[in-house]
Amino acid sequence: MLAGIFPVIPTLFADDDTLDLLSQRKVIRFALDTDCHGVVFPGVASEYNHLSPVERDELIGLLVEEVNGKVPIIGGASAADTDGVIEAGQQARRHGIGHLMIMAPQRLGQDLEAHARFFNAVTKALPEAQIILQNAPAPIGAGLNAKTMASLARSNASITYIKEETLPSGPAITALLGESIPHVKGVFGGGGARYIIDELDRGASGAMPAVELTDLHVALYEAEKAGNRGCSRELYRLSLPLLVSQTVYRMRLTKYVLAKRGIADAKRVRAPLPELDEIAQRDIDQMLGELSKAFPCA
Repeated sequence: MLAGIFPVIPTLFADDDTLDLLSQRKVIRFALDTDCHGVVFPGVASEYNHLSPVERDELIGLLVEEVNGKVPIIGGASAADTDGVIEAGQQARRHGIGHLMIMAPQRLGQDLEAHARFFNAVTKALPEAQIILQNAPAPIGAGLNAKTMASLARSNASITYIKEETLPSGPAITALLGESIPHVKGVFGGGGARYIIDELDRGASGAMPAVELTDLHVALYEAEKAGNRGCSRELYRLSLPLLVSQTVYRMRLTKYVLAKRGIADAKRVRAPLPELDEIAQRDIDQMLGELSKAFPCA
């Protein structure tokens, strides 16, 4: 069973746009040192659609080496088309990764039959993989409703988990769990853990946020599971200002925070994202200062 906090590992780039493998290792080690329950790579927060197959393969190999069986790895296998998804899934499987997170191409829209054909083709090519079905809102994903998601999951026994990121995520998680699909073992929240308390209250298995606050998210999850609601709510409250800013700057903020926290100083991104100007950086620095007392590992 997969449950808990599964941070999405970003891709760290040097100033010359090559892979910064030393920084990559530092971030993975940081995640593992927080006692996270697993890791995800490559996801949207990894800039997966800006990586070549060769880069992707090298980074997956590095991740598997660093993790060394300590926690489960979820291999991101999303791509623009079916062939790309299958290629990415086969690549992860060659590295021994059994759980694959897949988001159907956005072009499939709301067509349930098209989604069913897509996942049937993927699972036929990857018969031993367990699929985490990622449902993200447009324009990143198709933004399927809970009823459609349940029908899709019910039709394919390889879909054993769902990552729900449409808004509001809470009612969708309640609806999906209420379907009681025998082979679906759990539903995870996404959205950067901005709604994690509501999602856990509804029975979510955990969350898959970006990596920069993994220590806080692990502490929040453990406090919530232990019934220490005061602690989990306080950690959640303290995290929100930074996570709201993350919705704008995304991976650029993740890497800036990793650098400010002394984890890895590699701030280049390939994705087209807003720049962090001096005023934005000053605001983030203040948020980090206010949040510092909440970091269990600080």
